[in-house]
Amino acid sequence: MTATLSELGYEDALVTQLSGGLLRIRTAPIDLIPAEAAAPSPSPSASASASVSIAPSPSASSSSSADPSSSASPSAEPSPAPIADGTEFADLEDELEGIFGPGEPRSLRTVGPIIGADLIRSSAILIVIGELFILAYLWMRFGFRFGTAAIVALLHDVILVVGTFAILGFFFNVEFDALFVTALLTIIGFSVHDTIVVFDRIRENRIRHAGESFGAIVNHSILQTMGRSIITSLTVVVTLGALLLLGPPTIRTFTLALLLGVVSGTYSSIFNASQILVAWNEWDARRRTRAGVPRPARSIPR
Repeated sequence: MTATLSELGYEDALVTQLSGGLLRIRTAPIDLIPAEAAAPSPSPSASASASVSIAPSPSASSSSSADPSSSASPSAEPSPAPIADGTEFADLEDELEGIFGPGEPRSLRTVGPIIGADLIRSSAILIVIGELFILAYLWMRFGFRFGTAAIVALLHDVILVVGTFAILGFFFNVEFDALFVTALLTIIGFSVHDTIVVFDRIRENRIRHAGESFGAIVNHSILQTMGRSIITSLTVVVTLGALLLLGPPTIRTFTLALLLGVVSGTYSSIFNASQILVAWNEWDARRRTRAGVPRPARSIPR
């Protein structure tokens, strides 16, 4: 087609294939008129720069010359470029791989300030609701002091994990996501389960060692449950460590949060919750002594 037009004297002709098997022949560049300027009336000499749409058939030249009205209408607007479909994009990707070699597709994911604020608010609400239910359960099962000591230990675990990730986010751009919230709720459940095991043993030893002080009862209970707590937590830590080193990057944040929470929950159940309970009991005993109030007959506070 281009060679034929050159033989006819249109060396600068531009041929564009349209949809439906049509061809657009532009014999000369079109000067677009600005929108604010008035469009001049076409002159008879404008037929040399006309645009003609014809089908690629043997009778194309005769049909275009037979209808002079279609060749005398200049186009003042550029035609839209054809949109590439999925097949053309795939072909382009194959050509680029053939030139530059195979590449690794990369994606960039960011969390906007609105989504981040909503995630923080939802996380705080879920954590508060979970701890209120835990406090209510421990209050009914063991007593108010036990529930309060367990909640303080849980807050310690949550603050440690969130603080660690805040530091990692400042230095290594680690972001909070929905999996991190899931990890926090899992940490709360694991920590309170370990704490309940210790508290339940304290309640059993209250009956077995009724004549001993509360501090001695707590000490016996911790020693009796320490082996179980350490072995259980060590099994979980080994599994999470393997996932952290060999697992996919998509769950690395979740795995790291769980690993920190399991370690923190194990030692907080042993060294934090029970010690808070003992310190509270000793403070209450000193307060009653100063006030001249006799101590209750029960050796364990509620």
